[in-house]
Amino acid sequence: MDDDETRREFGNSVNMTAKQLDDWLETDESKAAGQHEDSESIGHKSGRRIVEILRKKKDDLTADDLAHMRKVVGYVHRHLAQRPSGDVKDTTWRHSLMNWGHDPVR
Repeated sequence: MDDDETRREFGNSVNMTAKQLDDWLETDESKAAGQHEDSESIGHKSGRRIVEILRKKKDDLTADDLAHMRKVVGYVHRHLAQRPSGDVKDTTWRHSLMNWGHDPVR
């Protein structure tokens, strides 16, 4: 995936604004979701990085930023394919996706 495609796919995958994601990451639901490494989940740590990326100008994105953006796109696509049946509004599945910047009920 080239850089332009990465930015486009990231924009399609991340449907929360930097502020929405930043606010979400402060909630108990956000902090409880996902696989934990030490005291913070992988997704929560990724969410903080996504907020930084969203606040950058296109020309200020680094190779590491673009690599993380590709990781986010892959995670969101894989996780969406595992959607549980029924109402997902208050599920760990949704909360985990939201940590990665995607709210599936939007």
